[in-house]
Amino acid sequence: MQKLVNAATALAPISWGTTYIVTSELLPAGHPMFAGLLRALPAGLIALVLTRKLPHGLWWAKAAALGVLNIGLFFPLLFIAAERLPGGVAATLGASQPVVVAALAVVLLGERPSGWKLGWGVVGLIGVGLVVLGPNAGFDLVGIVAGLGGAVSMAFGVTLTKRWGRPAGVSPTAFAGWQLTAGGLVLLPLTFLVEGAPPAIDLPAVAGYLWLGLVGGLAAYVLWFRGIATMPVTSVAVLALLSPIVAALLGVLVLGQTLNPVQLLGFALALAAIVAGQLPGKPLAVSKEGAVR
Repeated sequence: MQKLVNAATALAPISWGTTYIVTSELLPAGHPMFAGLLRALPAGLIALVLTRKLPHGLWWAKAAALGVLNIGLFFPLLFIAAERLPGGVAATLGASQPVVVAALAVVLLGERPSGWKLGWGVVGLIGVGLVVLGPNAGFDLVGIVAGLGGAVSMAFGVTLTKRWGRPAGVSPTAFAGWQLTAGGLVLLPLTFLVEGAPPAIDLPAVAGYLWLGLVGGLAAYVLWFRGIATMPVTSVAVLALLSPIVAALLGVLVLGQTLNPVQLLGFALALAAIVAGQLPGKPLAVSKEGAVR
């Protein structure tokens, strides 16, 4: 059963790997916050209508905080990075998330530091870098800050989701709906203040927004939050490496890009990190003085 949950959780970052090609090929340029808004708020409201379950007590504040970290802040940073950087550079910055989560798990969850998890997180980051970074990769300062900021925001969101858990009697769909709605409500006024009037939307853009909202938003986050509840948080974070790998594969299959031997080596390293990251490993020994050794 747990293997099925792991496999289902992996579908979330696989769907997120389509974000780069959908953004560049289907969506109107220059409106990253609008894209984040349409990805979050409609999907969140659909989930609330379906489940008819609202937060209670402290969960209003917790759901709002998680919604900002996982959705309201992460989405616009993701789209800014996707628009201002080549998909490979943006994906590599996002692949730093497992390393950040490994550190936050020690601080926020009280887990013993795991050299296994941290090491494979670094291997995965290197592998993704080999796959997607090339000699013509562009480096835009705003895009780089957005990419790193998105990785850190999502890492905090994932770790706090694990720390707080999910209220009893609340389904993954309702839990995802809370966060998507909260993040979308944060984005609603900011989008119009920063970007002004919505862009003109043609049929390809409609298809892109529907895909990102229903598949990459609602369905993916339901699976993602269910996985966080049952899997070690570092194992979930390593699965996020699937996103840039899928983005690179789509570049080959859809855009006619090619992979050289170095990129194929990167694929092997990234896939090895994803598999190894699901294994428990051995925590680092800690001395009586508190030093890791």
